[in-house]
Amino acid sequence: MTGVPASAEGGQGSRPAPGGKLGAAAVNQASLWNIANILTMMRLVLVPAFVALLLQDGGYDPAWRAWAWAAFAVAMITDIFDGHLARTYNLVTDFGKIADPIADKAIMAAGLISLSALGDLPWWVTGVILFRELAITLMRFWVIRHGVIPASRGGKMKTLAQGTAVGMYVLALTGPLATLRFWVMAVAVVLTVLTGLDYVRQAIVLRRAGLAAERGRTERAS
Repeated sequence: MTGVPASAEGGQGSRPAPGGKLGAAAVNQASLWNIANILTMMRLVLVPAFVALLLQDGGYDPAWRAWAWAAFAVAMITDIFDGHLARTYNLVTDFGKIADPIADKAIMAAGLISLSALGDLPWWVTGVILFRELAITLMRFWVIRHGVIPASRGGKMKTLAQGTAVGMYVLALTGPLATLRFWVMAVAVVLTVLTGLDYVRQAIVLRRAGLAAERGRTERAS
């Protein structure tokens, strides 16, 4: 999800297209208006629509919140498909590399901030998640000249847990389901912190290796 790295947790990365006519055709037509980018743009448009639906009638109408959940669910589904299509059929573009992670972060941030503003979710939860996402994004810029930190299984689990938890909080749940969503969010927060620390470790290792390689080249050249 140019100078911006692909989304580390499911964005539009780069991989050679598979064989076959469809793959070859996609390679030749990898322009701005390909299906992967259209899905990404759709997700960006869904962000304000989702917020508007969630906050209708003060934000506590179960029907409007159900519609908001539907918009959020569509955004999460398109996140899966745009990255898959871009990688499978080599539809990666500079726009997709930039817009895909922005769309991912925007829909999640919109959900967290809106839920906290409504009093449904503690602000510290929103703060922890958003701080982690911003910090890891900045860290990737910090080490990008040394390499790209690969996507991790933990990162993908974190994204799934966050999406599931936010979706459950968007719905007007009561009883056992309301209790369940609390624990799903707790798992999401734990994964958010643990995977964030792991990415920091990877970034430090990558930077050290990159600096050592640069010193080695400098010594050989002198």
